[in-house]
Amino acid sequence: MNVQKDSLLQIIPNQIPPLDPGFRPMVLGNRNYRRAVTSVSERATVTIGIERNAGLVHRAQFEIFAQGSPHDAESILYIERAIKFILWSRGGWKIFIDAPAFISEHIQAAYQPDGTRAFDAALMSKVYKRPFTVIPTLAADIPAAKESGSALGGHLQGCRIGFDLGASDYKLAAVVDGEPIFSTEIPWDPTTQADPEYHRGRIREGLKLAASKMPRLDKIGGSSAGVWVDNQPMVASLFRTVIKNNPDKFRDIVQPMFIEFGEEMGVPLEIINDGDVTALAGALSLGTNGMLGMAMGSSEAVGFLSQEGVIMGWLNELAFAPLDYNPDAVADEWSGDTGVGALYFSQQAVNKLAPAAGWTFPETMGLPTRLKAVQAAADMGDEATAQIFESIGIYLGYTIAHYADFYEYEHLLILGRVTSGRGGEIILEKANQILRDEFPELADRIALHVPDEESRRVGQAVAAASLPR
Repeated sequence: MNVQKDSLLQIIPNQIPPLDPGFRPMVLGNRNYRRAVTSVSERATVTIGIERNAGLVHRAQFEIFAQGSPHDAESILYIERAIKFILWSRGGWKIFIDAPAFISEHIQAAYQPDGTRAFDAALMSKVYKRPFTVIPTLAADIPAAKESGSALGGHLQGCRIGFDLGASDYKLAAVVDGEPIFSTEIPWDPTTQADPEYHRGRIREGLKLAASKMPRLDKIGGSSAGVWVDNQPMVASLFRTVIKNNPDKFRDIVQPMFIEFGEEMGVPLEIINDGDVTALAGALSLGTNGMLGMAMGSSEAVGFLSQEGVIMGWLNELAFAPLDYNPDAVADEWSGDTGVGALYFSQQAVNKLAPAAGWTFPETMGLPTRLKAVQAAADMGDEATAQIFESIGIYLGYTIAHYADFYEYEHLLILGRVTSGRGGEIILEKANQILRDEFPELADRIALHVPDEESRRVGQAVAAASLPR
């Protein structure tokens, strides 16, 4: 649902991305809306609870204008975007909501099979294997908040394989007592392959290669984009062509294959979301917790390590989480929604911005190759190309503050192919500038970190190796 461009939510930032002047940071719109609500006496409270696996529940509460104000459309959008962000950050299959009728009715309709959030409902149903449900109720009847996490990683004794599955290559490391003695990047093209044997064969080939570099094999740890439960991919873009064309083979062959790899090689195997491994890699390298990890690769991958050093079991799939109120923002090709992270922090973001910087590409050129060409020009000092990375840096500065409304973190580790070279330096410079100028209270609290080039390439694979106890 869009609102007028002069609404409370449409705030023009002080720092405008040079190649995306329509960018309207959600953090600014939300803060402006909340300030406006506090200035009136006629207000209403919205309470939500989102339940996920094992009866875990995230609760949140919002103040909005009372029904019938001139801001009803803005209130609907404000709550709808907040619920979507929480859904993709925490995960869930059931939404409890206590809200005025015009809000709860809109949310119910949005998550119907023919609603605007049908994609989100369908994906969550696959993840949690339960029909997605929205239940209007009273706040007193919403289940109490309940969270649970686990301390994963940091186990580096012995001979281990670590791998990180990306969309254009996958990274491998053979690690002996915490030291990588071998690492490599194996090119592949998983997203277009409908035959699951392609995936099985290429991954098995890499695991055997890494194992051959060590005197023995004790453990295997891995990371990949998507939603993983008990070492099985529930939703994963790497296998999307299998899912689309051969859903039965995805269920019967792809989902159990990592468990089978561990059994074949006779060792424990643990695989989790690559965003969480990014956060773990940052925590291991810095020796600290309270870490949000963001990998800018084929998509945006985010992970979170709590102040207590615990991985919370949240989805953290912020590639689908909204951050821009611009009603004319480019729509994500998979979810169909606008203003979501995948189009701001990934190869897709570079591809989106490149035409405005004067770039044209052959249709047959893949996004990884386009990124390399753009990065090479930035490294050579091309000013027009630099604006691509300046725009991403501005996105990032405002989004760091947006994420801070939903995560308690003190460190942000940024890595991925998009952050390589001079372009990555520009991204970091602009993000830090916005934090200092626009959010000084966060600039004093949140530190940005970028690993060296070697760590960017294989750091996640080494951290993944530490997953199994």
